[in-house]
Amino acid sequence: MVTITAAELQKQFGRYRDMALKEPVSVTHHGRESLVVMSADEYKRLKSFDDRQALYAWELPEDAVKALAEVEIPDDGAQFDHEYK
Repeated sequence: MVTITAAELQKQFGRYRDMALKEPVSVTHHGRESLVVMSADEYKRLKSFDDRQALYAWELPEDAVKALAEVEIPDDGAQFDHEYK
């Protein structure tokens, strides 16, 4: 994600608008991230109900359960082992 200042956004709005259609653009104000500019389609996807559905483990679709059973954890994932012990 590209990070720019609010002043940069004002000066080159067209450039960053076009960029935000492809990937989110983080905007800082006084050195702190204050907002993210993204395409309307991406915003709608993030806000959709289907994209945020929470399920209990026993409610997961069979294909998801199978995929979880077959997943292989990469070697660099070992650094997080302490979090579930």
